[in-house]
Amino acid sequence: MRWIYDLLLTAAILAMATVLCTLLRRIDDGSGYVNLIFVLAVATISRWTEGYFWGIFSAVSGVLLVNYVFTYPYWEFNFTITGYPFTFLAMLTVSMMISAMNTQIKKQERLRIETEKEAVRANLLRAMSHDIRTPLTSIVGNTAAILENEDSFSPEQKRRLLEDVNEDAQWLIRMVENLLSITRMSGGQAKIEKDCEAAEEIVGVSVSKFTKRFPAIKVSIEVPDEVLMVPMDATLIRQVIMNLLENAAIHGGNVTQIRVCLSREGTNACFSVSDNGVGIPKERLSTIFNGGLSGVSHNNFDMKKNMGIGLSVCYTIVKAHDGTMTAENLDSGGACFRFYLPLEEGINSEIEG
Repeated sequence: MRWIYDLLLTAAILAMATVLCTLLRRIDDGSGYVNLIFVLAVATISRWTEGYFWGIFSAVSGVLLVNYVFTYPYWEFNFTITGYPFTFLAMLTVSMMISAMNTQIKKQERLRIETEKEAVRANLLRAMSHDIRTPLTSIVGNTAAILENEDSFSPEQKRRLLEDVNEDAQWLIRMVENLLSITRMSGGQAKIEKDCEAAEEIVGVSVSKFTKRFPAIKVSIEVPDEVLMVPMDATLIRQVIMNLLENAAIHGGNVTQIRVCLSREGTNACFSVSDNGVGIPKERLSTIFNGGLSGVSHNNFDMKKNMGIGLSVCYTIVKAHDGTMTAENLDSGGACFRFYLPLEEGINSEIEG
């Protein structure tokens, strides 16, 4: 609980100030430094604790400690000392001012975070307004063509139009799933429920689902000999892997091979998805996870449907798991996305044993 932390911090800083003044007295019999040290202690406590209480408490406690321990006659109170009220008022003022500044800083930080969240939501909505309109227009156009000109189309032409409708409908479903996930992660309305899952099974299920939709793309999987048990929300991590695989297939540009690797790196499990496409535009690498890539073209790098939304979802999910995510272009060609999730050492050690 926060008040316990504040209590322990206050007690520790006051104790350190007392010990430091005691040690300095052995070197210097003067007492001018005592007030300065305790003013610094009060300022530190006011800065790193919540609200005003602990700052005021430390100011009162500091004045009493100085009076009782470090002022003649020692080890007894003497409230008739000249300047005593001034010392008390100085410490109290310092604590009030710094507590007020601290409160203001925290309010500004919360406001900044909320502003950034609103900016992200606005960017997502702007990107989606274009990206959703495109497949919807295609669906309406194709179905209207079939309904209005049914007799003029051959069975093969009808099938091709219906396949386009089906592809656009599937893309819209994935967009809605991604939007729901990023809203859940960004809004903080639900906590991630983690269970220890075998990471290679999550990878296998995701790749199996992907190959059914993209049978022409060869996918290779590399996993370690050991079983990596990773605390995760399995549904969300499968969505991350699926998004990365689909981004490679749809936006990578002439991708024929995808490589999915799972490895252990220190205390983290590393998942990587790499392809043999054209790579990511260099100017977009630093902003690729912010959801703002709609409408950008780069050689054969297809971005007519916004890949940034899916990658923003991936990044948000990984961050919610206390992980990290990176993107880079490979020297051999193509792009590579990696994300790292913390391992639970105890469970993995038992499995290895």
